[in-house]
Amino acid sequence: MLRVDVSKKLGHFNLEVAFTTEGRVTGLFGSSGAGKTSLVSLIAGLETPDRGHISIDDEPLVDTAAGLDVPPHRRRIGYVFQDARLFPHLDVAQNLDYGRRMNALSRDPAQESRINELLDIGDLLQRRPGSLSGGERQRVALGRALLSRPRLLLLDEPLGALDDERKTEILPYLVRLRDEADIPMVYVSHDPDEMRQLATDVVILKRGRVAAFGGVEVLPQP
Repeated sequence: MLRVDVSKKLGHFNLEVAFTTEGRVTGLFGSSGAGKTSLVSLIAGLETPDRGHISIDDEPLVDTAAGLDVPPHRRRIGYVFQDARLFPHLDVAQNLDYGRRMNALSRDPAQESRINELLDIGDLLQRRPGSLSGGERQRVALGRALLSRPRLLLLDEPLGALDDERKTEILPYLVRLRDEADIPMVYVSHDPDEMRQLATDVVILKRGRVAAFGGVEVLPQP
């Protein structure tokens, strides 16, 4: 369960958001500048709210009244950006292992094999990021986040930099993660078609406020 009740002064408006979700994929939907990425940054711990609290499964990550702000590296949250942000000097296997090593986790060959199979990246392990397609890079970025063993996965417009062909390629892997990985996700997008295929709950943001919350039926109709 993810609980969010925060406010944050941004440059052009105040972010004021409150919701509770137990969905497998909670979609944050809205136009550019609605506050989606700022909200994800608060959940990840990259920014601190001016007021409020954030918790996962009733464990507080932020409670401004109590002076609590758990550092990002202790939140056990995976973050996948629009650009994959792989290390160009490392091969795919080394990029995948980065999250595990940074979190001082022991190796789990069974988990590694499962994620390689889940994302179909086993044949890419010896390649460098520069030789991968955009869709392949995003699948590796997903694998790296999953191997850090997160309790929540944040995906900030992971298809935003891809063309339609690459989006069509990677969406089935995201659906498979939703159905098989047993890790709740927060998925940021301004594309209602992506949301309909992937989200179980939807938070619609407009100028930093929750305009609607519910299932995919709250999304704009085609």
